[in-house]
Amino acid sequence: MENAPTQASSLASGLQISEEVEQRFNLVKSVGEQCTHDDELRELLAKKAAPVCYDGFEPSGRMHIAQGLMKIMSVNKLTSAGCRVKIWIADWFAYMNNKLGGDLKKIRVVGEYFKEIFQAAGMNCENVEFLWSSEEINARGDEYWPLVMDIACRNSLAKIKRCMPIMGHSETEELSAAHILYVCMQCADTLFLEADICQLGMDQETVNLLARDYCDDINRGNRPVILSHHMLRGLQQGQTKMSKSDPSSVIFMEDEEAEVNVKIKKAYCPPGIVEGNPCVEYVRYIILPWFNEFTVERDEKYGGSKTYKSYEDIVTDYESNVLHPKDLKDALSKALNKILQPVRDHFKTNSRAKNLLKQVKGYKITRTALSKEMEALSVNAPNSASSAAGLQLSEEVENKYNIVRSIGEECIQEDELKNLLAKKPTPICYDGFEPSGRMHIAQGVMKVTNVNKLTTAGCQVKIWIADWFAQLNNKLGGDLERIKVVGEYFKEIWQAGGMNTDKVSFLWASDEINGRGGKYWPLVMDIARRNNLRRILRCGQIMGRSETEVLSAAQILYPCMQCADIFLLEADICQLGMDQRKVNMLAREYCDDIKRKNKPIILSHHMLPGLQQGQEKMSKSNPSSAIFMEDEEADVNEKISKAYCPARIVEGNPCLEYVKYLVLPRFNEFTVETDGGNKTFKSFEDIVADYENGALAPEDLKKALVKALNIMLQPVRDHFKTNDRAKNLLEQVKAFRVTR
Repeated sequence: MENAPTQASSLASGLQISEEVEQRFNLVKSVGEQCTHDDELRELLAKKAAPVCYDGFEPSGRMHIAQGLMKIMSVNKLTSAGCRVKIWIADWFAYMNNKLGGDLKKIRVVGEYFKEIFQAAGMNCENVEFLWSSEEINARGDEYWPLVMDIACRNSLAKIKRCMPIMGHSETEELSAAHILYVCMQCADTLFLEADICQLGMDQETVNLLARDYCDDINRGNRPVILSHHMLRGLQQGQTKMSKSDPSSVIFMEDEEAEVNVKIKKAYCPPGIVEGNPCVEYVRYIILPWFNEFTVERDEKYGGSKTYKSYEDIVTDYESNVLHPKDLKDALSKALNKILQPVRDHFKTNSRAKNLLKQVKGYKITRTALSKEMEALSVNAPNSASSAAGLQLSEEVENKYNIVRSIGEECIQEDELKNLLAKKPTPICYDGFEPSGRMHIAQGVMKVTNVNKLTTAGCQVKIWIADWFAQLNNKLGGDLERIKVVGEYFKEIWQAGGMNTDKVSFLWASDEINGRGGKYWPLVMDIARRNNLRRILRCGQIMGRSETEVLSAAQILYPCMQCADIFLLEADICQLGMDQRKVNMLAREYCDDIKRKNKPIILSHHMLPGLQQGQEKMSKSNPSSAIFMEDEEADVNEKISKAYCPARIVEGNPCLEYVKYLVLPRFNEFTVETDGGNKTFKSFEDIVADYENGALAPEDLKKALVKALNIMLQPVRDHFKTNDRAKNLLEQVKAFRVTR
């Protein structure tokens, strides 16, 4: 550690540092074992009379002296130096870290118990605020969550995993999705609380450095100064930090005098050895800072009593065996008991404190194991809902079922769908999209057809405009303003394209989540903590990602949020593409995990291929592979003329697929004009039969397909030529570059 000057000085920036500022600097700096960077701290104290210091804790069982005494001394030094200290009671973080079994009521009790101890043990709370993370985040969720999401977008999963020690985990052990969310949130806390200084333990340094890196990334000038305090060892040999799960390794703040004496007596304290000696450490980091001296009482024959004023003198005597372990331990016990006595008295005489302690002592210190990973990824998932077998369906319900079922290439489970339609006249159907460039016919024509079928069958359709999700997936460069323009453009197309919106609600994800954040985010956190990272990574397909590519932390947050959407919207049916199936299954698994009987029914529609050979789905980044909803007639003609359409081959033929999934559902027939006369097909099977035997030629198929598509698209073209708002939106969207 550098020698801190005590007289007036100047910084490299030329800023003059007064003697008073230098004294404040020395006081603040003494809190940390490490500071990044000294000059930044001096400059901060010179420019700001009352800088904001962020400290915090997870309420997770009884408080040991490292959490109690060291925090009290640090906070009192900081407030003496003019700092305002914000102590973050990280209840939601304890919940995500599965502390106390993730029971928020117990976590709340422990938080109140911690506050009682801090005040009883002598914390000067005049310039201290205790802030519950759940309350602060809920009150300002519109500021907090976009910050968390931006941090997640800008950091790779690998970088976030390197911060696992902040939760007492290693990056190589089995992690839950919540551990990734936790790091992004803790990084956001620093900026959310407008902290100038982060005063946390050395084990939290990686996430504090992450906050500084983020400031660099967004060109934020005022980076938080990191002040990392020493981590006190456990009492037994080799314990690098105290562990509440092993009571013999820690001294708790309300331990009785006799308990302190026994624990110190049994503590590791090898003669003549200072390195790794917890008893010597406690003298250095607790007793000397608290009393400014350390008194050892001995018989004259053992050298007599001695009062030490410096740690160096203690080390000298201990290493030369002038100071014996027994004498050190006796003096340490006496000093600790003197500090802890006011806490004991408070918890014996104050009824509220006494009741809190009784409850906390009754809690088992646990980190609940991750829920056993369910293998319900196949359509053969067990059905916990009552079967429709034996349920008499009216003709009306049977008709509604056939209409709804016709939308999906796959339905999980059909009996559940029949049951739902029989019992609920207006089920809620969840559909959604990421606004991310021009709309192709799979997003346009198919969605219009599907939504109209659902509303005809009595469903209420909630279309989720997933703006925040597009941002997380870095669509349009993550520019939320552009994403919102695209969302409005999509709505214009659907209405112009014939969507019956009487029973349709268009819901912006950002608005809905901000409006109901108190319900939504605890749900996201619960889903995240119940699913391991491997399970969530398998959902990468919903964003067009593979499990093997380099992912950002946002790709972990996204599936947990999409799963939560289903419950926030109280959806009975999830009507999304086959590529979204894994996250919809995650929602059903979550229902099993929390014993929720009404699981959402998954109705997965077919994914239309691109126009060229081997293109499994349309791609906006390759315009030749997709037909856009406002394409001119000539554009459609040219694209279809160049489309892959091998004679007599049905499998992998995009032109035939467009007839099956777009034309027949819209017109209920498909008319082909040939030199030998016209033929109208009523079923896809008949089209296949004629195509495979050569009676229907590719050029005739394409000609008829072009005509049908142009009939569907003409109202959209007309709208975008005659409506000023629509015209303006289209001009903007065409100018946006489709990027990730």
